[in-house]
Amino acid sequence: MTKPRIGFIGLGLMGAAMVERLQSLGYELTVIANRSRKAIDDAVARGATEAKTSAELAAASDIVMFCMDTSASVESRVYGEDGVLAGVKEGSIVIDFGTSLPGSTQKIGADMAAKGVLYLDAPLGRTPAHAKDGLLNIMCSGDEAAYRKVKPVLDDLGENVFHLGPLGTGHTIKLINNFFAMTTACAMAEAFAMADRAGVPRDKLYQVMSAGPLHSGMMDFVKNFAMEGQIDLAFSLDNASKDVGYYRQMAEGLGANSRMSSAAAGTLKEALGAGWGDRMVPEIVDYLAGSLDRK
Repeated sequence: MTKPRIGFIGLGLMGAAMVERLQSLGYELTVIANRSRKAIDDAVARGATEAKTSAELAAASDIVMFCMDTSASVESRVYGEDGVLAGVKEGSIVIDFGTSLPGSTQKIGADMAAKGVLYLDAPLGRTPAHAKDGLLNIMCSGDEAAYRKVKPVLDDLGENVFHLGPLGTGHTIKLINNFFAMTTACAMAEAFAMADRAGVPRDKLYQVMSAGPLHSGMMDFVKNFAMEGQIDLAFSLDNASKDVGYYRQMAEGLGANSRMSSAAAGTLKEALGAGWGDRMVPEIVDYLAGSLDRK
């Protein structure tokens, strides 16, 4: 069976790894420069075609994939005379793998549908290392027939591929997931920082906390940095703050009061204001260890 032609926009760490995976399996790729010139050059060296505009990329593709940082970035590539919407062909499928606002996703989906194009949201779990091996967690939602059509491609990228419901459901679940994850990371980091202040060795605290129901992968990500200087979660504080902010924006749009996210949002915003945006999430323990004084 002929593999679909894929246009990929957003070759950051995750996107570049996904493109490498797809190329290793024989997919024909069209790519476009966004931020990382090296990732584009590497993809072209492996046989990809570089497009000059998003419209050109879309016209050359059966499936268009986004892996971008914000809803604003996705919308900037969708709209305008050189955007995906201007070039995409009827019958094509467009997939957003990023973590976006559900409201933006649904708006884009409606505009794509008006052109006879199906839009799916499919946010990701796990890391670029998993992407290279086709072991991502993929949380897809949208038209079920479109999902079935692209599932063979998703299966080449992911170990665990879910169809979760109507368009926007994947992004909703991903934001809830990331709110919980970042709240847990900040709480664990503060626990280590408070142990330092109280003169309790970090390893003793961890022994007790990890022996009970509190134990989790996120706890261990923070612990591995706090106790061994090892970073296993390559996710920046800037991205963490963005995702928690999106969660809060989503909650507000639903008329809901998110009590628990306020502490994580405030902590992350404070760290960004101190210039820690490029640091990885587990490093928040160092920030909190140096900023526990009461204000």
